[in-house]
Amino acid sequence: MNQKVGISAITTYVPPYRVGLEDWCHWTNSSWSKISKIIGSGFRMLGPDESIYTMAANAVLNLIVDNEINPDEIGFLALGTESSTDNSAGTVIIKGMVNEELKNRGMDPISNQCEVPEFKQACLSGIYALKNAVRYVKSDAPEKKAIVVCSDIALYQIGSSGEPTQGAGAVATLIESNPQIAEVKTAFSGSSSEYRQIDFRKPIQYRAQNLNGQSASDLDLPIFNGKYSASCYIDGTISALSNMSENRGKSLSKLLKEAMAVFMHRPFHKMPINAFSISYLYALANGDENDNQELDDLIAQADVSEGEIKKELQEKPDLMSFLQTNINKDLFPQTNMALKLIHQIKPFKDRVLSKLKLGNELTKELGNIYSGSIFAWLAAGIEDSMKNGKTLNGQEALLIGYGSGDAAEVIPISFTQNCCENERNIKYSAAFIEPVNLDHNQYIELRTNKVLEGAGAKKSKGFIISKIGTQESTDFQDAGIEYYEYLN
Repeated sequence: MNQKVGISAITTYVPPYRVGLEDWCHWTNSSWSKISKIIGSGFRMLGPDESIYTMAANAVLNLIVDNEINPDEIGFLALGTESSTDNSAGTVIIKGMVNEELKNRGMDPISNQCEVPEFKQACLSGIYALKNAVRYVKSDAPEKKAIVVCSDIALYQIGSSGEPTQGAGAVATLIESNPQIAEVKTAFSGSSSEYRQIDFRKPIQYRAQNLNGQSASDLDLPIFNGKYSASCYIDGTISALSNMSENRGKSLSKLLKEAMAVFMHRPFHKMPINAFSISYLYALANGDENDNQELDDLIAQADVSEGEIKKELQEKPDLMSFLQTNINKDLFPQTNMALKLIHQIKPFKDRVLSKLKLGNELTKELGNIYSGSIFAWLAAGIEDSMKNGKTLNGQEALLIGYGSGDAAEVIPISFTQNCCENERNIKYSAAFIEPVNLDHNQYIELRTNKVLEGAGAKKSKGFIISKIGTQESTDFQDAGIEYYEYLN
């Protein structure tokens, strides 16, 4: 009998400190109408006594407790992040925090035989961790459970185009045999990876040498080229989808049409909508006669130039050439311009955009949490389905992950017939209750100096950094090491 391995529970954690994007628009004289349509409605800031490790530990502990998981059955605990602050330890830090609190509650700890890897490839790191967790359970230990936790901080320079797309949060996902929510079909996945040089990078040594009085938090600021990064996202997504099509021996258009829902990496609200729309049009342009006819009908209804759009979709350019010509070019300029009109066509809304609808509104408060974005959207979509007709029950979907640089993965998942029956298995919206809304001064101080005044300097509960070591002598060293405690 074919062993099914997949997702049985997802828990989301975000810090309480919120920046409302309508407020941000007022502070920066930006257009709220534009920001709300393209970006979202808010994002969270890491507290002064938090780190990616405390966020991850909160998500993992809540996952274990809420789902009554026996910690001794956890054989694989993986961290996906691009915000590491320690180049030696990683996941084991999270395990240590969680075990200390489990023992405080009179519970068994996670075994010391548990594997604790960390994965890095920008925002794709969590998907790589997921694939390896599924492989671990499937091939090594079918009786064991695996947990994948993604924890990241997205920071951008104040005044940059990326500033409203910041965020902080962690998402923990339970992987096991006979999953309660969805089977993860790694054997049918599609992959793509190609080095893109200056797409989006984090050269830590450069930042350390050029802080010029800025906060240490700015060490995590990326070097990025927005237009080029958007093209890389679309190109990587199309390449991974095409690889999935080859692996499965089915046309890409057929595979996209068969999926009831799609969940993607989500740097901001509009990006996955545009990327999936273009991927669908690409599938039609490079498909059979019926696909070509569907594309012709869409172009005709949008009243745009048929020849130019079909030509650029069929002759996808080499992105590396943009580095020598014009890095700010669009990958598909004519198609991009036509999207505004195509998005208004009812058949396109019904056949394509509807696949991205579940959880779409719920994620507008998320901001960008890098590796955790796709898992948070998946949790939001399942929660949305639970409350609105349980439409995901027994359905097929696609997870489309992307990591700048660039690399992409497409993984088909099959939801169980009862995936939306147990609300305990999915914790998304609960993470966003009772936010602490920051004013402009509080936001600037927290963002630049990791200082918070007037909104409470300590969280009411959860893991926090109690102190940071300072000693670096010949007989004892703990300089820079975080010490943790759990506040009830």
